[in-house]
Amino acid sequence: MTYTLYYWPTIQGRGEFVRLALEEAGADYDDVGRGPTGPDFAAVAAILEEETACPPFAPPVLRDGDRVIAQTANILLYLGARHGLAPADEAGRIWTHQLQLTLADWVDEIHDTHHPLGPSLYYEDQKPESARRAEAFRAERLPKFMGYFERVLDAVTGDVAGLAGPELTYADLSLFQVVEGLRYAFPRAMARAERDCPRVTALHARVRARPRIAVYLESERRIPFNEDGIFRHYPELDEG
Repeated sequence: MTYTLYYWPTIQGRGEFVRLALEEAGADYDDVGRGPTGPDFAAVAAILEEETACPPFAPPVLRDGDRVIAQTANILLYLGARHGLAPADEAGRIWTHQLQLTLADWVDEIHDTHHPLGPSLYYEDQKPESARRAEAFRAERLPKFMGYFERVLDAVTGDVAGLAGPELTYADLSLFQVVEGLRYAFPRAMARAERDCPRVTALHARVRARPRIAVYLESERRIPFNEDGIFRHYPELDEG
């Protein structure tokens, strides 16, 4: 059965974490916002208007038959169990979900470097606050999150293991995406942070080299980073 993914068609955003899992799984999916005639925002927004007992608040949303699932970590929890992207045992599944939720916290903090006063204002309307938030992020939060995932990887047996054990999980794919995005948004700060986190860097390289991921990254399905998504490159925020 073909999945239906509802996410904004011009940004990677939070939908990209779902796309990476679907691509690695080799799953058939219809990215409805990226229609045959161009971006279709109305098709994405339509899922929010459907009458359902469990209505989604915002994209990304995944439809699997009659089942509609929202929230990135929740979608990945669902896909992980069905496509071998999570451990088979309950403890392993919970641990992988916990890792994903920590990554979600990190993504929120990354977003807030350019929108510390909220999404209703443009970046240009909050540049002084963004500069202050980004400075704290570079100095404190980026090393803290990178160091955490480095410690998690250091505790796993084997040089080619992922965050949750010897097999690749959706949390590994998501960590790849965060590192990729931070290299775009904060290239100078990331170059410093990665010097102390060789295992995170090595995991990123292993994920990038996976056959299906490598093909996806070179395809037109992969939306380029831009200044409308979560990961935005404003040089003035990468100073210091």
